[in-house]
Amino acid sequence: MRDPDKALPYVRSAVLNGCRSEFRRSNRAAQAGDGGFDAYFPPTRSAESAALAVEERRDVLTALLALPARQREALLLRFYLDLSEADTASAMHISRGTAKSTVARGLAALRHILGEQS
Repeated sequence: MRDPDKALPYVRSAVLNGCRSEFRRSNRAAQAGDGGFDAYFPPTRSAESAALAVEERRDVLTALLALPARQREALLLRFYLDLSEADTASAMHISRGTAKSTVARGLAALRHILGEQS
């Protein structure tokens, strides 16, 4: 790269685009009845807490899938990748204010969806 300062935003964009492609593939597989949530779950202290953790994680993932793609991306970048508002905006190629409001709307929608399931 000619400009080392642009390396991190470039890598983030590449990862985001790769995640978008993977999501599209997995979404098609889920619609075909082939999908599931095969993810790593950290060790827990009891079988009951493990079962609750799995169920809670599945509920959150299902709720995330119900969100519009832009809100889902903003939430994943902000909280799963722990990016700042500015970095989230940069990765999504939107303004910082738009990123902030998209995250806020996504969180509100997530609370609403998860609240309905309880």
